Amino acid sequence: MMSSDADQTSPANEPQNNGPAGDPAPRPRATAEEVAAAFEDTKLAQVLYHDWEAETYDDKWSISYDERCIDYARGRFDAIAGDADDVSLPYERALELGCGTGFFLLNLMQAGIAKTGSVTDLSPGMVQVALRNAENLGLTVDGRVADAEGIPYEDDTFDLVVGHAVLHHIPDVGKALAEVLRVLKPGGRFIFAGEPTTIGNLYARKLGQLTWFATTNVTRLSILRSWRRPQQELDESSRAAALEAVVDLHTFDPAALEELAADAGAVDVRVRTEEFAAALLGWPIRTFEAAVPEEKLTVAWRLFAFQAWKKLSWLDETVLRRVVPKKFFYNAMITGVKPAR
Repeated sequence: MMSSDADQTSPANEPQNNGPAGDPAPRPRATAEEVAAAFEDTKLAQVLYHDWEAETYDDKWSISYDERCIDYARGRFDAIAGDADDVSLPYERALELGCGTGFFLLNLMQAGIAKTGSVTDLSPGMVQVALRNAENLGLTVDGRVADAEGIPYEDDTFDLVVGHAVLHHIPDVGKALAEVLRVLKPGGRFIFAGEPTTIGNLYARKLGQLTWFATTNVTRLSILRSWRRPQQELDESSRAAALEAVVDLHTFDPAALEELAADAGAVDVRVRTEEFAAALLGWPIRTFEAAVPEEKLTVAWRLFAFQAWKKLSWLDETVLRRVVPKKFFYNAMITGVKPAR
């Protein structure tokens, strides 16, 4: 969820409440030729892949803007920065880098973390959806299609910069973190969550691949045909999923990620990991949900999935964290501060 080259992204000169004026239009359906070209151009791949997912992304990942996800977003903030002495809520102005549909920032704003916000992403489709979500929630948010390696805001603009599952999409993470520090005010904080660890990514990918293979093959049986999505949709999903090898650029060792932020100039850097047992169940569930028709995912199913994730997250935090090395957990979170002048 970052952005493309200058010929593909032309940020507006001024933030727009109703949409990023002058930005390119979303391309929700990539052709086979575009996909082939994207394998040679990671930033084009970012645009195509995330434009393709923009309108269905919230459903795919069970994202909402109610108490469930507000609590999740606030929980990530509290877990990594809640006990920091410098935190004084709410922050006046926050930026979400690689915003996707706005999940992290919009829910943090609803949780009282920030008053106003800005969103940026490589994908015009994602920025469009994020701004629409903000408008529907009555939140004051502007947006721009922009490159994380060249954030189109002035120095010392934001009190807080956040991101969720974005750093692993950025070619030069160190450069992006330096840009984050540039646009932060002195003493401002950044928080990134949802970044895959190197070991966690290995088992998560394998679980996802096995679940997709099993589900799409078992549902060929006549007795289970109603659980099979139309072949055209499965083919389109597979074609877009093939771009994951191009858009997912990094995994992170927790210690190396901390060092990367310090090298960019951040102080008070800390890294925490989460989700081990929760990830072992979560990835098969998410893949299964992507492989079957939407109408099969009943309220009872979604409640089961959420409650199972909560229980396993509790197990991770209260038991497994004490015995399992943190590099084995799936998600990494990092925070740091821009030095005061």
